[in-house]
Amino acid sequence: MGRIAVCPGSFDPITYGHLDIIERTSKIFDTVYVSVLKNSSKEGLFTPEERVELIRQVTERYPNVEVRSFNGLLIDFCEEVGAEAIVRGLRAVSDFEYEMQLTSMNRKLNSSIETIYMMTNNNYSFISSSIVKEVAKYGGKIEDVVPPLVEEALKRKFNLL
Repeated sequence: MGRIAVCPGSFDPITYGHLDIIERTSKIFDTVYVSVLKNSSKEGLFTPEERVELIRQVTERYPNVEVRSFNGLLIDFCEEVGAEAIVRGLRAVSDFEYEMQLTSMNRKLNSSIETIYMMTNNNYSFISSSIVKEVAKYGGKIEDVVPPLVEEALKRKFNLL
């Protein structure tokens, strides 16, 4: 079975910043689950199923990466797949406060699952899914921040093809 990590997020859509973290995590752990949160209180541009499919396609070159969606608590998903770690990307200091709160609660729920933070590559530190969607909506240049498959999916969503 080996060492298992979970890279959670909404990935709406997945960006090169996310892929940077996933790729680096795949070099450290034997199995990496990219877990897409189905958040009923937040309406995404892409459905959870669409996000899972996009992520599967852009991560297919990593044989130890599996993509799944989940409902509920991340810690429950981690326990279900036997993960020993949650890997989260940090872009800036401003991400840390929120991440610390999540980590503290997850640690309270299951202290045996560690949270590991990776700093995103500086080339991607300004990228967020929200900014990517906003730029894509108005036909702006996004090929440097998302894979071609994701760029095309965004253009379809915004009727720009």
